[in-house]
Amino acid sequence: MPKVQKGKAPEKVVHPFSRKAAYLAREEIRLKKKERQKNDKATRLSSIGEKLLWFQGELDPAKTAYTRKDACEIIERYLQRFDSELEQIELMNGIKGRQGRLHGAREDVIKQTIERERAQYEGIGFEIPDIINAKHLKTFREWSGDLKKLPNIKLRNVSNKGLDKKNDGEQKNEAEEDDNEDEDDLDDEQLAEMMLLSD
Repeated sequence: MPKVQKGKAPEKVVHPFSRKAAYLAREEIRLKKKERQKNDKATRLSSIGEKLLWFQGELDPAKTAYTRKDACEIIERYLQRFDSELEQIELMNGIKGRQGRLHGAREDVIKQTIERERAQYEGIGFEIPDIINAKHLKTFREWSGDLKKLPNIKLRNVSNKGLDKKNDGEQKNEAEEDDNEDEDDLDDEQLAEMMLLSD
């Protein structure tokens, strides 16, 4: 007779409609959801980290604070970061005798990214590190690129809409001030004439 191995008893088969089967299914779904959320967060953080590293590389070490106009100029450079790659793809596709589009998927992804970022910049605002505030700029410059320290960096939405309106508003205010100064001069002249007439 063969010897029976002692040790673990074989696992019992779970009935598919039992409460234990439902519990195991829920647990499996929960674990998959948790893993998916973890991967999504890691992807999101890495994309934000890449963007912030690009902005950190573009900062002028001599400047202690940036204006809103300077921030808009840096964003414009950021939006044009794929121009050289798009030119290379166009050159490859422009070669005579080629069938179809080379790197068509990459070109489409780049164009969609540029469109989305441009819409954000012209709409609600493009999210960048807060370089306008000197304190937050100092914190951003000291950042080493570690994604764990990413929450310490303050972000700000910058839009080109407000900049255009602000410039127009400044020009209007200057024009109004000039008009007010002219009116003050006229008032002084009128007062002088009245005083002469009264004498």
